[in-house]
Amino acid sequence: MSRFKSSTADGQLQEIFGAPVAELHEAATGPDASPALVRALELRAFLALTEEQVARVRDRVHADMNPERDMGELSADKLRSDAQWLEAALDVRDSYCAALDDLLRTMPSARQPRPALIVQARLSTTLPPPMQRGPTGHRPVLGPAQRR
Repeated sequence: MSRFKSSTADGQLQEIFGAPVAELHEAATGPDASPALVRALELRAFLALTEEQVARVRDRVHADMNPERDMGELSADKLRSDAQWLEAALDVRDSYCAALDDLLRTMPSARQPRPALIVQARLSTTLPPPMQRGPTGHRPVLGPAQRR
């Protein structure tokens, strides 16, 4: 199961969400699980499987290229096939890493407090109509009886 396999993203997830990956998996199954955490762990699972494939091909190529190995056992076709497999696996790994980085950059983490809902009372008032300007473009001057 990929939740028990390590991945290169484990440290980053632990830093962002503030708990070891095993605890994050437990938190992701709860009713209050953050969508960012659930999606991050899904991507992490895909990444762990892909990294396992990369490691298998890498180890196979290393074993085939062992200097103590009989040269008659070398196969250019096998090495070409392994190189293609490794390239495909690394492309997928890079895609999962980019998707996880994008997700972690754009979604709030579980440690960030949720914004509080602030309700503000609104007052409505009716303003008096603006004073009309006189023919000269200036506001009329109010007499002493009108200034009250």
